[in-house]
Amino acid sequence: MRVAIISESFLPQVNGVTNSILRVLEYLRAHGHQAVVLAPGDPAVAPKEYAGFPVLTLSSVTWPGYQDVRVSTTPQWTLERYLNEFSPDVVHLASPFMIGYKGALAAATLGIPAIAIYQTDIPSYAARYGIGHLEFYGWYRVRQIHSLMVATYAPSTYSRDQLVAHGVPRVGIWGRGVDKVRFNPAKRSQALHDQWAPRGETVIGYMGRLASEKRVEDMIHLVGIPGTRIVIVGHGPQRESLEKEMPDAVFCGGLYGEDLPRALASMDVFCSTGELETFCQAVQEAKASGLPVVSPRRGGPIDLIDPSRTGWLYEPGNMTEFRERVTDLVGDPFKREAMGRAARASIEDRTWDHLCAELMDHYREAIRLGSLAAARSDDRSNA
Repeated sequence: MRVAIISESFLPQVNGVTNSILRVLEYLRAHGHQAVVLAPGDPAVAPKEYAGFPVLTLSSVTWPGYQDVRVSTTPQWTLERYLNEFSPDVVHLASPFMIGYKGALAAATLGIPAIAIYQTDIPSYAARYGIGHLEFYGWYRVRQIHSLMVATYAPSTYSRDQLVAHGVPRVGIWGRGVDKVRFNPAKRSQALHDQWAPRGETVIGYMGRLASEKRVEDMIHLVGIPGTRIVIVGHGPQRESLEKEMPDAVFCGGLYGEDLPRALASMDVFCSTGELETFCQAVQEAKASGLPVVSPRRGGPIDLIDPSRTGWLYEPGNMTEFRERVTDLVGDPFKREAMGRAARASIEDRTWDHLCAELMDHYREAIRLGSLAAARSDDRSNA
């Protein structure tokens, strides 16, 4: 197959959207397919290729106040030109909203079947960032984009139901894989743990962007739990304010390569605080690292966490319950270790190979349905 991937973000920006695209590209290369990536970026630092496939950097500007986020200014006709030149069998829109909308229109104009991988609850972000009046428009745009798709694939039952409730048609589920070799309990470093917690404290960890939509400030409610040390991995616009609020916490910044799985495996309890997670890959990577997870009962983590077995879910916004759930795990090392083992066991069949093979079937079905639609259109024209 020839697959054109149009994404709202790509390397060097590292996030859930980028990571899933990288795994898909690696699978496409390993199985003899062809691909191209179109994404906004800074030409000075954006890669020219990945896994042997070309990466076309689209003109863009940075989002005010958040330099890691880029918004494409590329017109639709440019995307049509790129797609014509590559001649894909199917277009894969990754977390479409801005450039994804233009990509959806370009694919529809050219008659190329397209699927959308829904990954980011952008309309709900509007309320979180104090512009809730734009949430209605956000869902309008989501319906516009996804109504042009042969199919949309949400990463969890919660996000699927949310899309259906907002009038998005033809929604299925495509989850996310996890690298269980890279994220592994065997990578736990007692030396690193001792560096963080020199008095033998239990390490309560967070990994992810330090941004408003992630609600990392909720970790403040865990300050003062006896015998604990909070460790924060990640970077973002809230880092400075969080450091002021939690002066005794360890802030590691963004970690890459082997430093990331080593840090994750060296924690004792993992917390995911965001309430707008369509999936939450960080939860899955923490489970692969053998950690029990505490998360709000909303979004993707509902599918990922089995309460009392692999972690705990708490009522969104209930900080008393959040603290109680974490305190429960801190105070019971046997329960913590049992949940960690169960968490690891629960991801054994969630490899990227398995998930990408499933995605190939979705591509083939989109191509088949696109061919049928084209044939019906030709029949009507001939009639």
